[in-house]
Amino acid sequence: MASVVVVGTQWGDEGKGKIVDLLTQHADFVVRFQGGNNAGHTLVVDGKKFVFHLIPSGILYEDKQCMIGNGVVLDPEVLLKEMKSLAQQGLPVTPARFTISENTHLIMPYHKVLDMGSEANKKDGAKIGTTGRGIGPCYGDKILRSGIKCGDLLDEDLFKEKLKENLAEKNDIIVNKFGGQALDVDTIFGQFQEYTEELAPFLGNVSMKLDVARKAGQHILFEGAQGTQLDIDHGTYPFVTSSNVVAGNACTGSGFGPAHIDAVIGIIKAYTTRVGEGPFPTELFDEVGAGIQKRGGEVGATTGRDRRCGWLDGVVAKDAVRLNGVTGLALTKLDVLSGLDTLKIANAYETGGTTYHAMPGNIRKAQQVKPVYEEIPGWQENISAVRNADDLPQKTKDYVKRIEDLTETPVMLLSVGPDRAETMLLDNPFEK
Repeated sequence: MASVVVVGTQWGDEGKGKIVDLLTQHADFVVRFQGGNNAGHTLVVDGKKFVFHLIPSGILYEDKQCMIGNGVVLDPEVLLKEMKSLAQQGLPVTPARFTISENTHLIMPYHKVLDMGSEANKKDGAKIGTTGRGIGPCYGDKILRSGIKCGDLLDEDLFKEKLKENLAEKNDIIVNKFGGQALDVDTIFGQFQEYTEELAPFLGNVSMKLDVARKAGQHILFEGAQGTQLDIDHGTYPFVTSSNVVAGNACTGSGFGPAHIDAVIGIIKAYTTRVGEGPFPTELFDEVGAGIQKRGGEVGATTGRDRRCGWLDGVVAKDAVRLNGVTGLALTKLDVLSGLDTLKIANAYETGGTTYHAMPGNIRKAQQVKPVYEEIPGWQENISAVRNADDLPQKTKDYVKRIEDLTETPVMLLSVGPDRAETMLLDNPFEK
């Protein structure tokens, strides 16, 4: 039995969905433990593209159990659309292999209105770049103890009581602060009654099911969203998401004891990208950055926005290894760097005569730092057809080795293309 956590080491979009899909072959359970539908996982399997926003990508395997943990915030409309889309592709999602924690909080219509209104009211320099999907306001209500949980759907009186209390407060903000239209209790109640009919069979106690699975010796894979630098506590705050994305939240967000985690796999892109606002020390504004963006197809699966691109940030990578307790790296999109004469890796930052070896906690300093680069020879060969790491060009191997040395962490997996087959598993965490 092994329990493995997969996390992003940068600002998200590192290719977690593909890596989770690969590791799922060796797991029995796949658990999403945080975030909402503001994150997207894109998979290409046998040339067919799948985009997931809530359901764990392990759902593509018919013999696997998939779960949404209590650390997730769930938009039922989005989830049901995703389930119907999979059914239309011949992959029906049934209660026999998909469970939603009854403690998962619901994203309500007023959360989306508040999200958009709050962002619109910020000055340009203060905008976060939120997706406007209600994630932050939903997590806010959870912390303020006024949230509505999935399990509340099964008690009509409780659900309606909570809905009325929330709308009395939220409508005041929507109307008087944002100049919008008040939302109607009965309309929302009726809408969610329809959701309840479809979702009720999927609700359950994820924590207990995982404990039974662990004691039975089954393999469990925990899947996070976003990346370490978007963590609400450890990221470039306030330009972050509204949940803890680090590996420690795999336990909190699912009800699984921390002593039972065996490995943490950190997904690291061969370069660095970011969507939305916020610090990005290694960002490129030249032809090299534009070339990486084009060759890497760097467009957000959820937002549709072009991703900002830059050289690999070793400071961010080392932060992630420390914060997550990463035991192995999965290096993705290595093929995108083919054709470049020289590659760069930031191994420190400087500003005002001070050198930083970690991302500054002060956001203004984080925005001011300049990367201290080391240069590494690039390679010209197209490596997308390589299926054995030993067959990679020597300069490619040197680049991989430098990442291992810098992070003091072994690379356990290499990806040279978007398809499932274009991935080399060097060391399987489920076989330890």
